Amino acid sequence: MHQSNAAEADAYRHIDWRGDALRLLDQRKLPAAEVYVTCTTAAQVARAIREMVVRGAPAIGVTAAYGVVLAAREALQAHGRIEAPALAQPLHELGEARPTAVNLRWAIEHMRECLGDGGAAECLERLAARARDIHEQDIAANRRMGELGATLLQGGAVITHCNTGTLATGGYGTALGVIRSGVAQARIERVLASETRPWLQGARLTAWELNRDRIEVTLICEGSVGSAMRTFKPQWAIVGADRIAANGDVVNKIGTYNLAVLARQHGVRTMVVAPTSTIDPRTPSGAQIDIEQRPGGELLAAAGYAQDPAGVQVWNPVFDVTPATLVDAIVTERGIASPPDTRTIAALLD
Repeated sequence: MHQSNAAEADAYRHIDWRGDALRLLDQRKLPAAEVYVTCTTAAQVARAIREMVVRGAPAIGVTAAYGVVLAAREALQAHGRIEAPALAQPLHELGEARPTAVNLRWAIEHMRECLGDGGAAECLERLAARARDIHEQDIAANRRMGELGATLLQGGAVITHCNTGTLATGGYGTALGVIRSGVAQARIERVLASETRPWLQGARLTAWELNRDRIEVTLICEGSVGSAMRTFKPQWAIVGADRIAANGDVVNKIGTYNLAVLARQHGVRTMVVAPTSTIDPRTPSGAQIDIEQRPGGELLAAAGYAQDPAGVQVWNPVFDVTPATLVDAIVTERGIASPPDTRTIAALLD
């Protein structure tokens, strides 16, 4: 197992604010090509989020924050001033781009607080400064989570799902940040990564990131997770989260629930790594969270169909809910909730 160079995790700027535009690494094109999309309007940012140019709950939040700055620039150019009513529609469009990821709403609300009084130029600079702060604080939080999560590792293999690295965050990563820190401290001997159907974030993105960091990774298909646990005997399943309910239930990429059930069967502990901005204290449990559905064509294309065949129905949820009872630890930048429940989650937010 090669040791990770943490600096390499931030060597590419996948979310790049240019002062009057936002440049995003198009994750749909990886690993075949590194192509960037430039957004100059809030509507373009919302579309980039909706169409998965950028994905991962923390990265979506950071991207939306810069989208609010672009909305304010548009209002200033159109009306000569920045007022809340002029921003209502673009902020609503940003907020609805990926509704399950609570970081999106969190970032927009933090940006909204910056509108306040003052001249137009002052307001615009205040918004830009807040967006940069949200970005920088996310990177700092990820590094802190990497340190905390690594203390739970005791050698051996780990298994992860989807992509939770630099590409999914402001930088460094959540679950992948723990893996980076664990490898650097020689606390991990093997990394197993599931392919993550139907968008293959594990195969296309996690493997790409780990290769860039010179961390050896073993890619497995979804159907072999149980057999991989029996064969490689990982100590931990380490995943991220798009939303965490007040009781510790975790909404994450579809397949996370399967992973946690199989982990419990094989004596593997489950670690969820996410910033406190992912915790939704207003939602009592995962049962109250509406799960986003994506187009059926994603599955039909994956199955090799050229078009929707008559009589074939598709159920294509993007996320699933993993009960807190299947999670051994939730690692945040403020500490670790173990076991996660209403009391330990509230303590993180206190």
